Amino acid sequence: MWLKFILLAIFGIAMAHLEGVVVVYLRKALDFNENGSNINFLQKFPPKYLLIERTREAATIIILVLLAFLVGNNLFDMIIVFLWTFAFWDLFYYVSLYVLIKWPNNLKTIDVLFLIPKPWIAPVWFPISISIFTILVIIIYLIKECFC
Repeated sequence: MWLKFILLAIFGIAMAHLEGVVVVYLRKALDFNENGSNINFLQKFPPKYLLIERTREAATIIILVLLAFLVGNNLFDMIIVFLWTFAFWDLFYYVSLYVLIKWPNNLKTIDVLFLIPKPWIAPVWFPISISIFTILVIIIYLIKECFC
């Protein structure tokens, strides 16, 4: 069981890095300051590419849902797998961006979290906190399951 969750975490981390690289390339291709606010970036984003970006976000969620469906043994397990992988993906997305371009500058930096169905905007500490909390809760659950 632990091996499965370690591999799922690695999958989430790899997927996060891939998405981080995409964001770096988008910023470069659209000549956007690497340290600039994503709010300003969103305002300057061409509508055609905004639609494409929404499809990338949808594809990310579909990949995570399908992974959970393929790996989970029942509905509850699928939900745990989805949340676990999503949490690692979300947390390490910010780690990847920080390693690549030193963004975000701090945990109070405002980010555009999702574009579907409309832009979700919050400081970076919010998704990072939720991801860490989710990972910790699932670890506690898994430890409890091992000893029961």
